[in-house]
Amino acid sequence: MATQQHRRIVIVGGVAGGAAAAAKARRTDEHAEIFMFERGPHVSFANCGLPYYVGGDIAERASLLLQTPESFWRRFRVRVHVRHEVLGIDRVARNVQVRNLETNEVYLQPYDALVLSPGAGAIVPQLAGLPARNVFVVKTVPDSDAVRTWLDDEKPTRAVVVGAGFIGLETAEALHTRGLHVTVVELQPQVLPALDPDMAELVARRLRERGVDLVLGDGIAGLETDATQTVTGVRLASGKVLPAGIVILSIGVRPELKLALDAGLEIGKAGGIAVNERQQTSDPNIYAAGDAVEVIQRVTGQKVRMPLAGPASKQGRVAGANAAGGDLRFPGALGTAILGTMGISAGRTGLTERDAQAAGMDVLVTHTHNLDHASYYPGAQMLHIKLVTDAKTGRLLGGQVVGENGVDKRLDVLAMALQAGMHVEELEEADLAYAPQFSSARDPVIMAGHVAANAIRNAFDVITCPTLRARMDAGEAIQLLDVRTPSEFATGYLPGALNVPVDDLRDRLGELDKTAETVVYCKVGFRGYLASRILQQNGFAHVKNLTGGILVCDA
Repeated sequence: MATQQHRRIVIVGGVAGGAAAAAKARRTDEHAEIFMFERGPHVSFANCGLPYYVGGDIAERASLLLQTPESFWRRFRVRVHVRHEVLGIDRVARNVQVRNLETNEVYLQPYDALVLSPGAGAIVPQLAGLPARNVFVVKTVPDSDAVRTWLDDEKPTRAVVVGAGFIGLETAEALHTRGLHVTVVELQPQVLPALDPDMAELVARRLRERGVDLVLGDGIAGLETDATQTVTGVRLASGKVLPAGIVILSIGVRPELKLALDAGLEIGKAGGIAVNERQQTSDPNIYAAGDAVEVIQRVTGQKVRMPLAGPASKQGRVAGANAAGGDLRFPGALGTAILGTMGISAGRTGLTERDAQAAGMDVLVTHTHNLDHASYYPGAQMLHIKLVTDAKTGRLLGGQVVGENGVDKRLDVLAMALQAGMHVEELEEADLAYAPQFSSARDPVIMAGHVAANAIRNAFDVITCPTLRARMDAGEAIQLLDVRTPSEFATGYLPGALNVPVDDLRDRLGELDKTAETVVYCKVGFRGYLASRILQQNGFAHVKNLTGGILVCDA
């Protein structure tokens, strides 16, 4: 009697996408033959934890290794081959060409279904001075090992981190924690380019307060090295040279597309492998997941690249299930992401203001600043929330949160609201957990909903700081009203502002021109809102409140 032929599934690449695909493929088909090939030495590791390993928060290297070839075999009966590189795909014969990097042996591995999870590699620009002994990326466990070895053995005192994205700032904190003087260089005029500038500036302030130097709007032009090919200085496009005993390149990642391109698979307009909701490529027998694929942005419905561990893991699960004969779907992602650095956290979900404007949307932008829990319970800290809302419908489009405590909770609430297609009026109705050590009777997310919903209902009108500054610079006639106390006003104010404290406003209405366009502001926006309501109900026809107050305008 002929032996039944079991499905052969080959997975190229490990980590979030490939490892998730292998595990789900096994849960879907107990009898399939599953092979995984990983070019590096580790099949599944916590790449998001690498900066914390460099800094010592994660003390044990083994903690980063989530699975090994042996553990994968014991639990899932997956044949994992590390240090094996897949060189090419024969779509007609349905096999992949594999090289054993230890022995240099090359052989063919047949497949019935193939899952590509090649990931994305760290961008290393062509620079004068490279390669150098003390220039590193932080992308893999060996990368982090090399950084730690250099720090331990050479004991540098000054570090330059090139790139102020999530990994760059986390690595900057790690080096600062180890006692180095750190300078962060970013080509864009702000840290955290994934956030809007006004929210990113709140993080930049904290970095500067903690002694991290920021060089923004300037790029790396070259490296100055000594006779041992060790970098001594980083030369910037501006001509400035920064002394350095170690350099970390955190410029970004580039999807690994060679296998897909060589195999003739479709590459989408966003620059990733094109897949459908089943993670199926243009070849029905080949699936793809992770940082190399395109993803549907759930707010806009557009295809984008989104190199994040969460979407990669979910995509891998779907790809693995379908490669094994299942029928799962991945509908896309919101791009929810968070980081912590120097005691402050920052995150985003959905669209930023910049994203929404680039998509041609008419948006309402609101800022709120509330304590993360009840003011009378010790330890309350300011939490900053920015909402981006469809100005016509009130549908929530995106949110950003910055603060010391509770950022993750509020960001996750906003992410679920986005996934549900909620409007900001519905945020007002959210029934969230309350006890004084956790929140306030009206959580900061609810307060953010109040402000945005009031603006949508035309209870008051708002203006953002960039818009106000642009109009002032253009010489437009605006009656600018600062409703803080005189002592607050003395600490700094917007040019041309008249100071009338909100508590005195009703008695001093005669000092103001009712016919003029009036912009009201306070520190965070609440007293400005109160003042705008007083003015509107006393015959002032053109009143706007500076959303977020001067706190955001100073950013």
